[in-house]
Amino acid sequence: MRYLVTGAAGFIGSHLYEALISRDHEVLPLDCLTPYYAPECKLRNAAKVGATITQRDLASEPLDDLLEGIDGIFHLAGQPGVRQSWGDDLAPYLRHNLLATERLATAAAARGTRLVFSSSSSVYGSAKQYPTPENAATRPVSPYGVTKLACEHLLAAHSDQQALDAVVLRYFTVYGPRQRPDMAFSRLLGALHAGRTFRMFGNGEATRSFTYVTDVVAATIEAMEKAAPGSLYNVGGGTEASLREVVDIVQEITGMKLDVEHCEPVSGDVVRTAADISKISREIGWIPAVDLRDGLIAQWEELGPATELHGDLGIEGPGARR
Repeated sequence: MRYLVTGAAGFIGSHLYEALISRDHEVLPLDCLTPYYAPECKLRNAAKVGATITQRDLASEPLDDLLEGIDGIFHLAGQPGVRQSWGDDLAPYLRHNLLATERLATAAAARGTRLVFSSSSSVYGSAKQYPTPENAATRPVSPYGVTKLACEHLLAAHSDQQALDAVVLRYFTVYGPRQRPDMAFSRLLGALHAGRTFRMFGNGEATRSFTYVTDVVAATIEAMEKAAPGSLYNVGGGTEASLREVVDIVQEITGMKLDVEHCEPVSGDVVRTAADISKISREIGWIPAVDLRDGLIAQWEELGPATELHGDLGIEGPGARR
């Protein structure tokens, strides 16, 4: 098959590209290389998996040539980040989430091309039911979550009115090698690796359905290949854990002590996420395979020996304390 992957230089996108190529598919890797975090970091992701990125802004530049001969679209591109989406910083979320998705959906519908969209557990906000099923009420508590839910509604409108073949996946807190430098595990492991203090927002008791990146990739590919048009699925890890528990696991597997500074909680963070994955397991046979401890080991090992410095990844300082 010939696939288009948007956001291919990002964390999940680079892993998806790698998996598709390993299955002998042809892949067009696309990325806008927005400055939410260093574009150099994204280009290193692409280099690691041998992807030559086509740079294109989905919100404004032509799309027809990109879709020529494409059998399916994996739409992972977008502006990430719950904490950064408030106030004057909302504009790029409107552009790179809503407008980009609207334009891509229009082009895909015109060609009859399937589109798999990466949404987020943020659409649930502070859920009333745990584990949370797909038919739970959606009431996001951040502008980021609002834009992801709006993208879901845009795709539904295109499906109703223009026969778009779209599948929506709600990812739950993805982690693993090449994770974005602003995400909790990257900051935590980077601080431990460099012997610095880790700033923990809140008391560390909030829990998440942490989901390893290769499990997310497997679900995403299976959704492209097996899901019925219009399907919507949670994609969440089999382990729900608090950040305090993660700190304990990391200290145990590294034999190192993490210095933690507690900070005030930030707007948009919820107390708990827990994915009900019974629907995706039943309908397309996906279940997560990587447990939290093994996934953390893999992400830690990506950093290399603790005496090395990785300032270009937002990880800097003296050698890690033992």
